[in-house]
Amino acid sequence: MSITDTTRSDRSAGVRRRLTTGAKAVAVALSLAVATAACSGPSSTNSGASSSNSIEATLAFALSSGFDPDNASSAVATAANQHIFEGLVDLDPVTREPYLALAKSDPVASEDGLTWTVEVRDDAKFSDGSAVTAEDVAHSFTRVLEPADPAVVPLMNGFISFIESVTATDDATVEFKLKTPFPLFAQRIAVIKIVPKALTADEAASEAFDTAPVGSGPYKLDSASAESGLKLSKNENYNGPLPAKAETMTWNTNTDAAARIADLEGGRVQAIEAVPYLNVDSLKGSYEVEAKQAFNQAFLMFNNSAAPFDDKRVRQALHYALDKDKIIQTALSGFGTPASSYLDEGNPDYQEASTVYDYDAAKAEQLLADAGVKDLSFELVTTDASFIKDIAPLVIEAWKAIGVKATLNTVPSAAVYGELVPSDKFRVLLASGDPSVFGPDADLLLRWFYYGSTWPSDRYRWDAPERQQVADLIDAASQADDETERADLWKQALDIIAEEAPLYPILHTQVVTAYDADALEGFEGAATTGMYFLDAERKD
Repeated sequence: MSITDTTRSDRSAGVRRRLTTGAKAVAVALSLAVATAACSGPSSTNSGASSSNSIEATLAFALSSGFDPDNASSAVATAANQHIFEGLVDLDPVTREPYLALAKSDPVASEDGLTWTVEVRDDAKFSDGSAVTAEDVAHSFTRVLEPADPAVVPLMNGFISFIESVTATDDATVEFKLKTPFPLFAQRIAVIKIVPKALTADEAASEAFDTAPVGSGPYKLDSASAESGLKLSKNENYNGPLPAKAETMTWNTNTDAAARIADLEGGRVQAIEAVPYLNVDSLKGSYEVEAKQAFNQAFLMFNNSAAPFDDKRVRQALHYALDKDKIIQTALSGFGTPASSYLDEGNPDYQEASTVYDYDAAKAEQLLADAGVKDLSFELVTTDASFIKDIAPLVIEAWKAIGVKATLNTVPSAAVYGELVPSDKFRVLLASGDPSVFGPDADLLLRWFYYGSTWPSDRYRWDAPERQQVADLIDAASQADDETERADLWKQALDIIAEEAPLYPILHTQVVTAYDADALEGFEGAATTGMYFLDAERKD
């Protein structure tokens, strides 16, 4: 079965190569969680000067992680890495379709599906001029599969746990041995970006690489600052399908929505993300404004080991108490959809969950009574994302109506996951998350929040038997060749997650991007956090 690549480049310049699957490969359409550590680097500022060879943009999140692609999960770093690094296969950030990046040709599977072979693109080089070899590719996967410190598992590990080993069989050929057949292989390898072995050979080298990344993508990072943003420039050594069309890029970062609007209207930048919903109509006419349904969600996460949140009835009650339609209309001006499943309704793998938390205050009160809980009081921690700050007061008001008192503590994402969530005092979090930046297929999205240890163990402390049931269902689905069987297994997992609600969405947002079409060509807004300029250029 072929994967049809309808990328933006194919429509405009025809530069991308189509990725088709090898034997046993299956066509499946492929945020965000925020990182726990801060990254600092040389200050990057924007003088406000515009150039026909420069792209300027303002992103909605602060830089809150480093750039090592094995662990980078902040919205800014993830978006930057799409320009700095390549996988063997990459996903178009707008269409979400796979295309060949560092791979010279389609990955080829053995008859039993347990061995895959990939060739590296001829004469590919990193931005420092060194050649990209099969050994670099094998190392990039192995450092995720077998981390130097077993106690520190890279974020990408859970996405490729089906791989047994990766070896370079010659200078340009890589062989993958799988533990079990994995029909989504040809697309899933996009989550691993290829890094130079020479610069990431040990822990010390990797730590330095985190702030000074070197990749084979069309752009290279010149400077980065958590306060002011990023500067990138054209990678002159790039020979892949998407050469940079701008000499430089400046990415400002600002969580203040009004400031982003001012940057666009003042001509300081050509594009902004996370347009405030109240500003959509006023920007139309002067700018292109694109609203796209997204997986990006506002979720509630509980400390499932602390009473009374170890009782699912309490968790369910706090969901039933929320009038999601009212929240969406009031805080998001209608730019969102109430969650009826962990997946958003626009996802190709979407299935409605057996438990849907429609607004029912009476049921919420009854569930609390059944759990023996009254006069419930706790601190609601939230991140400082704009739409989360808009939602939070409405959530607290709704809980108050059923006799639950929550006090608000809003802090930056790095502090949420680095300090507050690990604390013994943590009880409930309201935050946003969008792992669809790594891919939109159900297997990947389920693994992000519900598989491994980072989220279930370290963050929401879910030790119930249902946790293992979900993990087993995810694994079983990943090995299913039949699409109907795979969908059924995913449905079972989605139903358990909805019923248990250890971490579960309130709503899925629409992502709104605005840009100056008179100044930019080849740019489109994505249905994820971050902005992407792989096809974009400044108009003269």
